[in-house]
Amino acid sequence: VELVESGGGSVQAGGSLRLSCVGSGFFFTRNWMHWVRQAPGKELEWVASIGRDDDKTAYADSVKGRFTISRDNTKNMLYLQMTSLKSDDTALYYCATTRLPDVPVDTMTRGQGTQVTVSS
Repeated sequence: VELVESGGGSVQAGGSLRLSCVGSGFFFTRNWMHWVRQAPGKELEWVASIGRDDDKTAYADSVKGRFTISRDNTKNMLYLQMTSLKSDDTALYYCATTRLPDVPVDTMTRGQGTQVTVSS
């Protein structure tokens, strides 16, 4: 399994970023996909999940209404559109995959991460 994230960067509060992740080495269309993040000195935090056929999505309360998760199964791609960014969103963002939903974040297979820094 390989997951490679991109799209992170530095942005001012209120700005937007779009994260991307390409998956390989597994049957992308059979898996749930997730975004999780880890801020400095904090535990890993679940951000959003999307079902196999892009038919189900779920978001952490902290990002609901601001972030949108999506996937393109024809390209093995996962996306996270982030808007109205806040300094609390500063973290290393990981793309993750699981066969089933509702899996503990620390057991998910993750990529190397992409850094998002939001300055106020």
